[in-house]
Amino acid sequence: RYRGLTLVLTFLCYTSYHLSRKPISIVKSQLHPNCSALSPNPGNDSNSSTWCSWAPFDGDNYKELFGALDNAFLVAYAVGMFISGIFGERLPLRYYLSGGMVLSGVFTTLFGLSYFWDIHVLWYFIIVQVCNGLVQTTGWPSVVACVGNWFGKGKRGLIMGIWNSHTSVGNILGSLIAGVWVSSAWGLSFIVPGIIIAAMGIICFFFLVEYPEDVGCSPPLHHDAGGVTSNEKDPEAVTPNEGPLSITGQSSTDRSNSPTGPAEEPEAISFLGALRIPGVVEFSLCLLFAKLVSYTFLYWLPLYIVNVAHFSAKEAGDLSTLFDVGGILGGIFAGLISDYTGGRATTCCVMLVVAAPMLFLYNRIGQNSIGTSIAMLIVCGALVNGPYALITTAVSADLGTHESLKGNAKALSTVTAIIDGTGSIGAALGPLLAGLISPTGWNNVFYMLIAADVLACLLLARVVVKEVRGWCGCIARKRGYVR
Repeated sequence: RYRGLTLVLTFLCYTSYHLSRKPISIVKSQLHPNCSALSPNPGNDSNSSTWCSWAPFDGDNYKELFGALDNAFLVAYAVGMFISGIFGERLPLRYYLSGGMVLSGVFTTLFGLSYFWDIHVLWYFIIVQVCNGLVQTTGWPSVVACVGNWFGKGKRGLIMGIWNSHTSVGNILGSLIAGVWVSSAWGLSFIVPGIIIAAMGIICFFFLVEYPEDVGCSPPLHHDAGGVTSNEKDPEAVTPNEGPLSITGQSSTDRSNSPTGPAEEPEAISFLGALRIPGVVEFSLCLLFAKLVSYTFLYWLPLYIVNVAHFSAKEAGDLSTLFDVGGILGGIFAGLISDYTGGRATTCCVMLVVAAPMLFLYNRIGQNSIGTSIAMLIVCGALVNGPYALITTAVSADLGTHESLKGNAKALSTVTAIIDGTGSIGAALGPLLAGLISPTGWNNVFYMLIAADVLACLLLARVVVKEVRGWCGCIARKRGYVR
């Protein structure tokens, strides 16, 4: 029951994080709409082509300003993430997570209030985005560490693949909620998500349980100190008893009897120590390029649909949610396949290889008809977000509980922050590059995304070779055994 509660709470928490990030991509098309398609200009002294735009985004450089706005959030997020994991290992996760959610709600609301306060200065939007980016770094290391504390390795890919759908669910809900007010009072497109994430932060404060030991339950098996991993078939196989530990509980020999934390409070791993864990560097760099692609779609897809398919802002926002629907399917599929094969890197690499031609086809034929657009968005969403979801969840948890750590659970948050922080550099670069490249044509934006997918695949080559050699060794041993 506590495992279920942890999954549900962390799912809802990170859903609200993404729900609060999505409105900016929906509102962009309203900040600089096609004024000539609207009613006649009510003011004769205004520029007829931009009279309905929201200053300072009413100039010809509006795409660059949108890119700067995205970059302010994402650079702050990337920088803050490397620090956030260190704090996450040393502070109570419940306080850290709930405090960050409440603050994120405040800054998201402040962005929306600019509509009602009639604010038109760029520095206000930039400062709010920077502050929001910093406080949102409290989310990912905290929720992954909480889930990792409760679940062992066995079917972690499938469980976390399903759980990671919170990213896409948050994007979908954020798009739908923002779309309700985008054409009437776009400030509410930010205020309502801000209230939601702050409310979830309060709920998290009262109900989140960080460690199984906090409520007298036994911890899961990751890679125990003795290196025994044969019992890690089931991620929920913590002990034969699901309830609280008895006085003679079997797992108490490996963990502390203290109800407030992990065994003997081991020291949190250092930043350099986390980098030395095998696979951390490779997956971090791969995520940099994979997240570049994902976040470019997150921030620019609705505007691309408006410009290319000529839909309204609300219709483009609704249609863009199909990319996130594909992301849900891709995350689950990637987790299931990687659990079955044991090849996390190979699963990511194959999906990235297939994603490149699919992105090319979406740009070429994706707007030919509504049916084609729906199908291509779902397929591209699955192939782009599948590897991203797998690396940020199951791979991060695997590496954060790597056998080289000898059972030290004080590495989950730091490893997760390093991987996601490196990926967030790509998340910052993607929308920025899209803003700079899009004036030259959307084709060039897609070429940039395809190149990023190929680079992400190449960076995993060493780990993929290692996995393939492991499979070949297993096959050879089995054949030798049969003979």
